[in-house]
Amino acid sequence: MILACNNISKNFGTDVILEQISFHINEREKAAIVGINGAGKSTLFKIIVGELPADTGEVTWAKGTRIGYLSQHQDLTSENTIYDEVLSVKSDLIHMEEKIRELELAMKEASGEELSHMLTTYTNLNHSFELQNGYAYKSEVFGVLKGLGFTQEEFEKKVTTLSGGQKTRVALGKLLLSTPDIILLDEPTNHLDMTSIAWLETFLQNYNGAVVIIAHDRYFLDRIVTKIIELDNTHAQTFQGNYSDYAVKKEALRQEQIHHYLSQQKEIKHQEEVIAKLRSFNREKSIKRAESREKMLDKMERVEKPVELKADMNIHLIPRTVSGNDVLTVKGLSKAFGNNLLFENIDFEIRRGERVAIIGNNGTGKTTILKLLNGLIAADSGEIKLGAKVHIGYYDQEHQVLHMEKNLFEEIQDTYPNLDNTTVRNVLAAFLFTGDNVFKQVKELSGGERGRVSLAKLMLSEANFLILDEPTNHLDITSKEILEHALLNYTGTILYVSHDRYFINRTATRILDLRCKMLLNYIGNYDYYLEKKPEVEKKYLGFALEDTTSLAKGSDRLTNHKQLYSGLSSFSPSLGKNATTGENATDKKSSQTAGMTNPAMTAGTAGKQDWLAKKEEQAKERKRQNDLKKVEAEIEKLEARDTELDGMLTEETVYSDPAKLMELNNEKTEIATRLEMLMEEWEGLAAEI
Repeated sequence: MILACNNISKNFGTDVILEQISFHINEREKAAIVGINGAGKSTLFKIIVGELPADTGEVTWAKGTRIGYLSQHQDLTSENTIYDEVLSVKSDLIHMEEKIRELELAMKEASGEELSHMLTTYTNLNHSFELQNGYAYKSEVFGVLKGLGFTQEEFEKKVTTLSGGQKTRVALGKLLLSTPDIILLDEPTNHLDMTSIAWLETFLQNYNGAVVIIAHDRYFLDRIVTKIIELDNTHAQTFQGNYSDYAVKKEALRQEQIHHYLSQQKEIKHQEEVIAKLRSFNREKSIKRAESREKMLDKMERVEKPVELKADMNIHLIPRTVSGNDVLTVKGLSKAFGNNLLFENIDFEIRRGERVAIIGNNGTGKTTILKLLNGLIAADSGEIKLGAKVHIGYYDQEHQVLHMEKNLFEEIQDTYPNLDNTTVRNVLAAFLFTGDNVFKQVKELSGGERGRVSLAKLMLSEANFLILDEPTNHLDITSKEILEHALLNYTGTILYVSHDRYFINRTATRILDLRCKMLLNYIGNYDYYLEKKPEVEKKYLGFALEDTTSLAKGSDRLTNHKQLYSGLSSFSPSLGKNATTGENATDKKSSQTAGMTNPAMTAGTAGKQDWLAKKEEQAKERKRQNDLKKVEAEIEKLEARDTELDGMLTEETVYSDPAKLMELNNEKTEIATRLEMLMEEWEGLAAEI
């Protein structure tokens, strides 16, 4: 075990953030900390590394543990170049190498005992240098920088001139090259493109130390981690497996909690009804029984009602009208900014009902394509044609469709003036904006909050063609899943840009990969894209882009490929396969029928048995209900007679007649005995029901 957190608690004022958090990390274990925004994930990291004190509890490290920590925001102020800044991590090796070179020169002039001493030192230094992979440290630095998305031309940029995202990548590179015993990464994929994320996955999978990650990238977590630590409602729970395993186990656990809660609520309701009924009998014994049941009910440990997070935010995207089959046709589209040519002569079409994802590295022009389609910027050449009855709803990652000076209420009402105040408030509440929060100015909101406002406007637009630019940015995992569900149930057409591979895998029916200033077409989801990517690139680009050596050699050949999409239209990667999964249709049919002698007969027999069992149980339930009614009726009849006897016993004609008095008292005794039996029978029947 390399790290143990024991009963960590943290409050900020009256807000409880973490309560009795306990878990451990083993050597070389890969784990993730997940939870909704505000659950306390980054706070927990800061407590672990000592940047923030815990209110209670302790963090225990294995002796001599070297810790590496990457926070979400980096503010490097070094005057070094990118390359020199990352290279500084290898300063010990650099000094060792300098010493080795100095000894080599000195040994030329030395002799005798001095030379012998120098040779011993030289041998020891060389051995240590080799053990630390000293002869490859420059290659390591080069590989990490390239892997994190820096071009060789950028290596000489000063760190002080970089954006926040670039500084974070530099800090990540330094951390990875320092090879600590445990790495703690807070949202490491936020500033990486898909190629860099894939590289980081491979690096972390093969990393010899322990890794703990905070991330909303579910695909990334699926590929790396074997343990999930969930922060939920200030508490922690540990699940073994990757994110998908956790999601399945979490849902099963939730269903079990719901079952326990509903069962207990049913029992509580039953007991309350029994207590009320026993009290209504208004007899000493029945009242005592009621009081006994009340005490038992008070001592019952109540199961808390499970909170359905997915019910908090409600997204319902419903098109106002149905568009024509041909939603969008693009021909010969080109765009450059100065000497930077993003793409040239690209063609593509989108049909009604498709969910198309545009993917590609940062800076290739994905967002530019969406802006061209929305008329926000002009194309250098080409034609963009919308189909009949197409109405666009646009979601941009920069939220330029929002007005920073307006408050949330005004933002919705001014865009949709026909909505009354109550409806505006209800819409905002559906996206978690309630009370006075609706009067916050847009400029005061976080990125995630602005995203929710943009989604609210999108929902109200009733568009039948959604164009979305990075719709999952700033959303926590739960909110992403809500959005996924909404898009999967949407009956219109969707075109979006995203680097969230899990989201793409769940929602896309087709992928357009923007590479080398052209589009490559894949008819399937992200798993299918990964499967066919090397084959498609080799066939249509002449090489696979993962092979950097081939990329350098093949760059000249790209100039002869002005436009690939028309050629790709004749190549359907999903021919003979399921469009979403890539599964062979024939194989699927075979697998469905294999091993079944007579499925119709089997299903029919099982169905009949289930039906008979259900009918039998329904008949028993009806009998219990009828028996209960009969018992209640007899109790009421006997109680009425008992009350009648009490009245008769006060009459002079009765209490002056010993024989009559004895007769009525005997009847009362019989009634009391019978009522006791009936009440026991009633309780038993009530419990069964």
